[in-house]
Formats: sequence, structure tokens, C-alpha cells
Amino acid sequence: MSEAEDIRNLSSGGLWIVLARAYRSMQALVEQSIASLGIGLSDFMILEALAHSGPWTMSQLCQKVLLANASMTSAVDRLEKKGLVYRLEISDDRRTRGVSLTTKGRELIDPLFARHIKDIEAVMRHVPAADRVEARRILKVIGFAAEDTLKKMNEKAKAKKKMRS
Repeated sequence: MSEAEDIRNLSSGGLWIVLARAYRSMQALVEQSIASLGIGLSDFMILEALAHSGPWTMSQLCQKVLLANASMTSAVDRLEKKGLVYRLEISDDRRTRGVSLTTKGRELIDPLFARHIKDIEAVMRHVPAADRVEARRILKVIGFAAEDTLKKMNEKAKAKKKMRS
């Protein structure tokens, strides 16, 4: 390996490019995998989240599946009309509603999720278990570092804005 290749492989920019390309490839695989199941990505993510750890409030569900409130409301309305989820009261505060799977929703998502996992495993079988553990650890470090950096950037931006006012 040349010195230029060593520098590129060690640079933050070079790592970002590899990470972004890997993400793009996996995203395309996941989107095609889910589309082949006859369901949209947001509906799949909602049903999957509810199947594995629901019920959730609407705001919790938004955070879990990374959808905006308006998109979540539309998606839950759509899933409710299909009989796949239902809304429920979960506290004394009537403004807070929960969402849970119906039996029909459970019967739909369980085999779809199993198929989705098989599609992901088809890729991951090429990655040895020890490498998966290390990749997970490293990706968490990168994710937490990005969150921390973003938080600091936002704090600086707020302080600058406040000084201008």
C-alpha cells in the first residue's frame, strides 16, 4: 500500500466516504427487501417497532422510527384503517394516545420481519462474528461522537444568535 493510500485510509474524510457508501448500499438493500414484501418502509418500521417493544405513545414512536409527527399521524391512520394497529388511552392525560398492534398486524409483521432478517443475514454472513462485534462498537463510538459534536455546534449557534439579539 502506498503512503497516499495509507493517508486516505486513515483520514476522517476517507472513513466517512466508506461509511456513507456502506450505508447507501445497505439502505438500498433494506428498501428493496421491504418493498418486495408489499409494504412501505415507514409502515414496516412502525409495525416492527410495535411488534418488538410496543405499545408506544405517538411521540415515542416518532423517535423510535425517525418519522416527523405529521408523517407518523398519517402512517398510523393508514395502518389503523387497514386494521393493523389501534389507538389506546395510556394515561390520565387524554391528549396522550398510544398505538398498539392488532392481531392482524402481528400476523402480518412477524413473517415479513423474518424475511427481512433473512435478507440482511445474506449480507452479514460475509462478516465474521468478531468483526460484527468490533463494527458495532466502532459505529457506536462514531455515532455518540457525532451526537456530541452536533450538540456543541448547536450550543455555539444558539450563543451566537443570542449575542446578535
